[in-house]
Amino acid sequence: MNPTEVRSTPLPTPAPDPATRTEVLERRRASRGTKQQEFTSDFSALMAQVKEAGLLARRPGWNLLRFCLLGLGYAAALTMLFLIGQSWWQLATAVVFGALFTQTAYVAHDAAHRQIFSSRKAGEWVSTVIGNLFIGLSYGWWLKKHNALHHANPNKAGVDGDIAPGALVFVAEDARERAGFAKWFAARQGWFFLPLLTLAGLQLHVNSVAAIIRGQSSIKRRWVEGVLIAIRLLGFPVLAIWAAGPLIGCVFLIVQVAVFGVHMGGSFAPNHKGQPIVPKDVKIDFLRRQTLMSRNISGGRPMGFLMGGLNYQIEHHLFPSMPSVNLHKVQPMVREYCRQKDIAYTETTLLESYRIIIRYLNRVGLGEADPFDCPITAQFRSR
Repeated sequence: MNPTEVRSTPLPTPAPDPATRTEVLERRRASRGTKQQEFTSDFSALMAQVKEAGLLARRPGWNLLRFCLLGLGYAAALTMLFLIGQSWWQLATAVVFGALFTQTAYVAHDAAHRQIFSSRKAGEWVSTVIGNLFIGLSYGWWLKKHNALHHANPNKAGVDGDIAPGALVFVAEDARERAGFAKWFAARQGWFFLPLLTLAGLQLHVNSVAAIIRGQSSIKRRWVEGVLIAIRLLGFPVLAIWAAGPLIGCVFLIVQVAVFGVHMGGSFAPNHKGQPIVPKDVKIDFLRRQTLMSRNISGGRPMGFLMGGLNYQIEHHLFPSMPSVNLHKVQPMVREYCRQKDIAYTETTLLESYRIIIRYLNRVGLGEADPFDCPITAQFRSR
């Protein structure tokens, strides 16, 4: 206790009569309602603008075109695979397949966010087939990790699985707990970030199989997922080795998985890594939670094609069910709204985002970075 403080015993007050007690309860309810309204009103006003512009409407023509283009892409890639035969030119085919699998993953991602189908069941089935049979990714495992954890709590320590400690650490406290080689590696982890992306595709395959075996899926189709992913992960290597021969076929698979990992990881990582990380017990209003923790990548529509629309990460997190093809249209509205509300809107180039990530990871690995000590956190509207 402060020495200057003086304890005093409050005089007893008479109990309020029933009418007074009722008035107090009503005022408390009204106060809570007002706080809740203030807490959500910023985003509600923006959502009203977006709905009025009709940007949440699904784009069936665009999605049909995507499916047709992907079908043609797979037909061309399979033709290359069998026509080229046992030649090292098959490595070019491997690059094509790596890019195709990534573009397919974008479609599964959009379907999982109900951007393509109004029916939740239809979206789940399409995403299950695409994810497991074409990509080799457990849709049920990914859905739980991505939607329930990441989208609901981006960059929240102890909640967002995308910043959970693994080969890399994203919070200085995790780095301080490491010893030996793990500590040495963490201190230089930023420099290993890009090379590690070549293993990201393999990690997705391994984690998906493990999740299916353990039953860690958000949908009740464990056996369906198991059969589909087995066809993909066993059948595609057999097909490649049959067409290209054992040696070239094995190198083909290594290149394909590496390209897939770099393309996928290079599309998801720049959007949040190096942005503020907040403690688990802090609650922030939706608009700021999704905006301040996300980063856009400049480059317009060409970058949007390369990253599957994920370069508009702020807009995607604010409106996850909005068709990815509409995100560039809503961007000016979101940017202007953030300017009016004095909310930081982060956008940078792809190369600059990698520089930020590498520098941030190295600082965290040395145990020097405090992710909670960031000027941008002054904008948090928490409760």
